[in-house]
Amino acid sequence: MMKLRIGHLSTMYHTSFILMGMDWLKNAGIEPEWKLFGGGPAIVRALENNELDIGYIGLPPAMIGIDHGLKIKCIAGGHVEGTVMIANPEFLTLDECRNDRTLFLEQFKGYTVACPPSGSIHDVIIKNYIKEAGLENDIDVLNYEWADMIPEAIADGEIKVAVGTPSLAVVAKRYCDTKIVTPPEKLWPDNPSYGIVATSEMIESSPDVLLKFIKLHEKACVFIRENTEEAAKLVAETIEIIDSDFVNEMYKVSPKYSAGISEEYISSTMRFVDVLNELGYISKKLNQKDIFDLRFVEKLGR
Repeated sequence: MMKLRIGHLSTMYHTSFILMGMDWLKNAGIEPEWKLFGGGPAIVRALENNELDIGYIGLPPAMIGIDHGLKIKCIAGGHVEGTVMIANPEFLTLDECRNDRTLFLEQFKGYTVACPPSGSIHDVIIKNYIKEAGLENDIDVLNYEWADMIPEAIADGEIKVAVGTPSLAVVAKRYCDTKIVTPPEKLWPDNPSYGIVATSEMIESSPDVLLKFIKLHEKACVFIRENTEEAAKLVAETIEIIDSDFVNEMYKVSPKYSAGISEEYISSTMRFVDVLNELGYISKKLNQKDIFDLRFVEKLGR
């Protein structure tokens, strides 16, 4: 039995919760050691400290780690377009503003947008979204180390607008009466909301183990796509604090799940290079080979 230290988030649409609820890894000879983190940047720190072998992570924080010298690569996809913008009912949606981003964002002047940790994919997307509209001096972004704290801030009236995962959108809709004001495909098309990253040491020493994991990760992605209600029930039973209707609704907010790494996934990721550089998160221009190792996904289905 090969031990695999896996960093994951509380994000319920990740395949981590499917794999926790199934015995697939064990049957493949893998003993998973699951470690929960509040956001992608925390997983990067754990990888730097040699506490993990692989991690579920949005690619911008992984790219920041790579820029700082961390020896990791993205070896599989997972999901695209996992960032949504939500707000209280009094605000207009992007569609109601005729898809005019500047007109839409002007209604949030003087407000603070709640967001997962600094350097997370959600953080980079919203800061770029605001910057491109020329409103970076008018709208503040407040980062929460644990994104799960954001609904509480909305419920307490401290926050009226936020960005985050489909999970956040469903929680806030249920308990805070918010609505989605910008759907995931409008904030940043095909953005790499998460992928599987692995340390270079793991890639070199245990490629067979990683390939087994990636194949089961893809099996879980297919399960979510093709048996959504059954997958939702499994995740609800695994987490225990939410119901299957919640998970099902979350899956439908942004339904693009795949372990593959498409050309669109790569090109969208590479768009982040200039943005991360402009925002001061990275110091140099990364190229595709700095970020991706495609050998594993090329073997999917074989």
